[in-house]
Formats: sequence, structure tokens, C-alpha cells
Amino acid sequence: MINVIWLLLMAGGIIYAGMNGRIEVVTISAISAAKSAVELAINLIGVMCLWLGIMKIAELSGLIKVISYMLNPIVGFLFPSVPRNHPAMGAIIMTISANMLGLGNAVTPLGIKAMQELQTLNPKKDTATPAMCTLLALCTTGFTLVPATIIALRSAAGSVNPTEIVGPTLVVSLLATIFVLVIDRLCRAVWKR
Repeated sequence: MINVIWLLLMAGGIIYAGMNGRIEVVTISAISAAKSAVELAINLIGVMCLWLGIMKIAELSGLIKVISYMLNPIVGFLFPSVPRNHPAMGAIIMTISANMLGLGNAVTPLGIKAMQELQTLNPKKDTATPAMCTLLALCTTGFTLVPATIIALRSAAGSVNPTEIVGPTLVVSLLATIFVLVIDRLCRAVWKR
């Protein structure tokens, strides 16, 4: 469906430009946008490699294990149906850790792995468990200590102070996470009846 929408938008723009005798604007805009996209992607590659490298160093140095140890009681409380020694717990902790470090691109494969592990605990394979819903809610709000991806985007776009959004991002993501966890618990209580 989204492909049809994009096709209609592009066709509408080309037809409109042709009707107004400005078809060259379409070509110039397409080439300019493609150039900007490549420049942005190249700028992001360096920053993402830096943060993924820091994440790998943190993993090899044991920092991830320390974070996991600190998050274990919280994650155990949020996911009471998941056994503490199950691989799903480790995958959930890695997903939340990557979210906290603002590594949005790394969260997706980790979240998929966590969902696959949670599915092994699911008695009804065609229905999401409460733990799956909680993980999805946490990944959606994404409590972030260091918004690395947004800092990288702001830096690549030429921002004078790309890190000025750290404070507001911390507050907003914390409030969103608290809100979604409260709603998650309320929904569980309502649907248990």
C-alpha cells in the first residue's frame, strides 16, 4: 500500500510540474535529493561505526554484563513470566541496553531476537504474550540515556550544537517509558478480569 502512495505522490508531482512547464525542476530536485541522501549516509556511517565499536568494546570489557546485572532486577519485575535464566531474558536486557545507549539501528535485530526467544515460551503461538507486549512498548518508547543516532543525524546535518538535545530527550523518553509501563500494567489488570 505504501508503494502505491509513493507512486501517486511522485506521479502527481511530475504531472503538476509538466502542466506548469517546469518539468526540469523534477530532474534537478531528484538529483539534488539523491546527492543529499548519499552525503547524509556517508556522514552517518562514521558515527554509527564509532558507536557500534564502543558497544563492542563495552561488550568485550564486561560493561554490558555490568549493565545487565544492574538491569536484571528491573527486567525481572517487568517480565515476571520469563524465567531468569532463559535466553529471552538476556536478549531483552541487550535490547533495553541498546535502547538506553540510543543505538536505534542495533535495537531492531536485538528486539527481533528477544521476540523470537519470547515466542519459545508462548503457549499460543498466534497470540502475543504480555511479555511480548511489554517489550514492544518499551522498544517503542525507547528510554535513552545517550541519543547517539539523533546526535549523529544532527551532526551530519551541520548542527552547531548536536548534543543540546540530550537533556530533553532524557526527560521525554523517561516520561514516555513510565507512562507506557503504567498503561501496560493497567491493560493487563483490565484484561485479566
